[in-house]
Parts: sequence; structure tokens; C-alpha cells
Amino acid sequence: MMILMNKMIRTGLVARCLLLPIAALALTARGAANDSPVAGLPSDPATRLALRQRQQLQAAAVQNAFHDFRFTDRTAESGITFRSRAVDDVGKHNKPIQYDHGTGIAVADVDGDGLPDVYFVSQLGGNELWRNLGNGKFENITDSAGVGLKDKICVAAAFADIDNDGDADLFVTTVRGGNVLFENQGGGRFKEISHEAGVDYVGHSSGIVFFDFDNDGLLDLFVCNVGKYTTERRGAGGYYIGITNGFYGHLRPELSERSLLYKNLGNRKFREMPPEVLNHAAWSGEASFADVNGDGFPDLYVLNMQGDDHFYLNQGGQKFVDKTDEYFPKTPWGAMGLKFFDFNNDGRLDLFITDMHSDMTTLQISTQAGPRPGSEKVKSEKFCKVEWTEAYLQGSSNNIFGNALWKTLAGTSSPKSPTRRERKPGGLGAPVSAI
Repeated sequence: MMILMNKMIRTGLVARCLLLPIAALALTARGAANDSPVAGLPSDPATRLALRQRQQLQAAAVQNAFHDFRFTDRTAESGITFRSRAVDDVGKHNKPIQYDHGTGIAVADVDGDGLPDVYFVSQLGGNELWRNLGNGKFENITDSAGVGLKDKICVAAAFADIDNDGDADLFVTTVRGGNVLFENQGGGRFKEISHEAGVDYVGHSSGIVFFDFDNDGLLDLFVCNVGKYTTERRGAGGYYIGITNGFYGHLRPELSERSLLYKNLGNRKFREMPPEVLNHAAWSGEASFADVNGDGFPDLYVLNMQGDDHFYLNQGGQKFVDKTDEYFPKTPWGAMGLKFFDFNNDGRLDLFITDMHSDMTTLQISTQAGPRPGSEKVKSEKFCKVEWTEAYLQGSSNNIFGNALWKTLAGTSSPKSPTRRERKPGGLGAPVSAI
């Protein structure tokens, strides 16, 4: 997908666009009222799920979007036996710490047989690579591939062809274990080249973005670094025990950790770009790219799980400039996931952002610890405005406490000022509402 989007950008297939947040997503306008947050939902899980299923089917009946499909669990038949293991901070103690975000997964055809293989990531016990045998069957080739990383606390993974030799190389982020780059040797075998490639950063890394920011035909690398949420003490399995409350870490500037942009120099070498090219330091777990202003260069949207997101406009492949206020006058406060996609098939990439941390107030967590009778559907503002102070939020006038869907509109590369409510066609508007 990353490689495909880079090709789209280089060939000018990404339309010139501006971004406009649209109204809240719901099952349907008609179904939303019937799917109210608590609304007397039964506390018994089976009864509650059956009721929710009926409500969702009713709502789906009036949807125009394609939805008439279902999934069947074929894990046993697949042969995949991978099990993720969490560190004790979250698996045993339920500490409010960034370890609780879990781990990622990556899919690519690693051996050139035309079938997508799967790389599973675990905090403890090592990662696993499963080769697709066809017909829904897989085999574990971790040992022969050499990509287990049993001695590291891993977070995320991504496949990308870093050397343009036609196969998928592998990059893995870790918590203070050094990030890892594997060169694909062919036939499902890999060689670690992290140090010689110059990408073995040691810190609290998370999301991975491969994209060609300078249009030189080589995939560059952006690594999201969260922040220093661990102590020097070690726990079971060798992990670094987390600080007392990681979700207050953004109030401590000394815990900040700059995310890193690497330029691909060719010959499997990368160079870390200085802050003058891109300077982003926030509690960021993920990012994505798109050519937002239609100049042929990919721009970068970086999430912040504890504060404002940031949007960086690419300046001709030379550097990135923060243009968040101009393009996104409001962002979710505790964003965790995002996706550029064309939701309405108008040929322009839109943006959907998911928020998590603004829901994690003490009252919400305690409410959801019980039978959870619909509490996850309660609007965040009801809780956030009570517990989260302006000092904690570091100012909330430009924030959305929930998910956000931004629709692209045809426009110029110089958006109108977001401070005005009225907008001409092609300009930016204020958020109507959020999930």
C-alpha cells in the first residue's frame, strides 16, 4: 500500500485537495437514536450482544455502503499457533502505561510465490513469521528466516522494498532494544543490517512509515517515537518497567523523544535527517502520508496520543513545515490510528482518525471495568470536561474528543484561514461534530 501510494504521488494521480471535517459517523442517522449509549442495555453480555446485533442489522438495512459479508474463524485450520505475550505492566498489573497499546502485524509476500505471508509481533517471547502455503494453510518459518527477535520488546513491523530489488524487506520497532532492519535475501530468508544501515535507534519507538519524501525513487523511513515512558528497573522477560503513570508524561518535557526521519541513500544505507528538515516531538504512535496540496510531494500527518496532532507540508522534498492550523484547525486530542482513503469515490483521499486517550478518564475506566452496559458509546465530553483540566490538555480549544473524519474538497494549495466560520467552496471549514 505504501509503495502504491508513492507511485500515485510520483505520477500525479493524487488530486489537489484541502481537508474538511464532516459530521459524526453513526450507524445511520435513523439508527443512531436507537443505538444510544446506555439506554437500558442489559448487563448480561450474551443478551446485550444479541440486542446490539439486532440494532446493527436494522441500521445496516438502510445503509448504501457495501456491508453484506461476514467472517468465519479459521485459525485452527490455518495451522497458525502464534500467541502474543504482554509485559507484566499491562498483562498483570494493568498499569496506565503505553505498553498497553499492544503490538502490530505486517503482511507481505516474502518468498515471491505470489501468496501473502504474515509477520506477528509480540512484546515477549519473540515474533513469528508464517509462510502462506495456499488454501488457508500456513507454516512457521521464523527460525529459518532469522526474524524472531526473542531478546527484544517489540512494538510494530512493516515490510518495504528498501533497495528496489523486488522483494519485501522488514523493519521492526522496539522499546529500548534498538530498532531492527532485515534485508530480504530471497526464498524467505533475511539478514539483519540495522547498524550498517544506520537505523538502529534505541528508544521508545512505535509506528513506521515508508514513503519517498524527496521523489528520488528510494523509499525513505519515518519512525514514530512515543516518549520516555520507562524506568531503569527491569521486569520479567527483561522489559523496562514503566513509569507510574505514562498518560501524564506529556506534562514532563524531559520525557519528550523526537520522532525520526531517515533519508534512503541507496545501497541499503540511511541518514537521519536533522531537526531543520523535520522536527516532531510528541507522544506519537502512528503517522501516514498523502499529497494534500497536489504539488507531487507526500505530506505527513503525525498523531499525538496525548495532545494535538501535527500536519507537515512537504517543501519540495527539502524539508517539512508544520501547517496544522491552516489545514486542520481542530484535531482529536488522544489519537491512535489514521487512514487516508477515498470514502466517497470522488478521486480525492480523505482522512479518518481514531481517538482513544480522551476516553480514558478515571470514571470511564472504572465504569467500563464492570459489565460495560454501553458505556463505551458515551460521548467523551461528558467525562473529559470533568476530569481533564485545561492544564492537563494544554489547551483544548483546538481539540476534538473523539474520532474525526475529514473530507477532501477540490481547492488551491493555499487554504483559507481556518479562523473564519464562513467558507467559500474549496476552503476549510470548522468541525461540525465528532464521534
